[in-house]
Amino acid sequence: MSRVVTVPELLDGYTALDIECLDRIYLNGYVPMLQVGGQVITFLHGHLGMKIASPAVLEQIGTRFRQAVARFAESNDIPMVKFTKGTRKIEVMRPALARAARTGRPQVVAIGWAQEFCHVWEARKRVTDPSKPPQFSYAMAERRVTCYYFYLWDADFGPAFIRSALTSPIRSRSG
Repeated sequence: MSRVVTVPELLDGYTALDIECLDRIYLNGYVPMLQVGGQVITFLHGHLGMKIASPAVLEQIGTRFRQAVARFAESNDIPMVKFTKGTRKIEVMRPALARAARTGRPQVVAIGWAQEFCHVWEARKRVTDPSKPPQFSYAMAERRVTCYYFYLWDADFGPAFIRSALTSPIRSRSG
């Protein structure tokens, strides 16, 4: 006989809660399978079915995500706001959040984006026989990437945002 599995049971052993301060809760998600370079290759081969573990595949995933965010914003008439260095993101979004609060309905208020430093996978093309398919190795590096902030308004919880760090592009080096 099957039974319903609860969310805590499903996530047991895969999640950790880190409370940064009393008025904010940061939930950091990651894919355990992608924490070391060899696992990136396994992901590209095994999960995505790619014959060559090329960084171009990861760039394509990043491009599709950026396009999907733009389509979502456009089709739902959600403004996209570029954050500039030195500005407080919440101050930029506060007027839009106040307008959303007056409507009383839950919604995505705006999508902000910025270039921020994050850890990414850097690909290096390995020296191999030119007649054979190229091979890549992956190492962690810190690079500027596009981060999206989805600002939300909810009648019960109030203002919130979800940050998504898009860890593409991944630079490729010969070596």
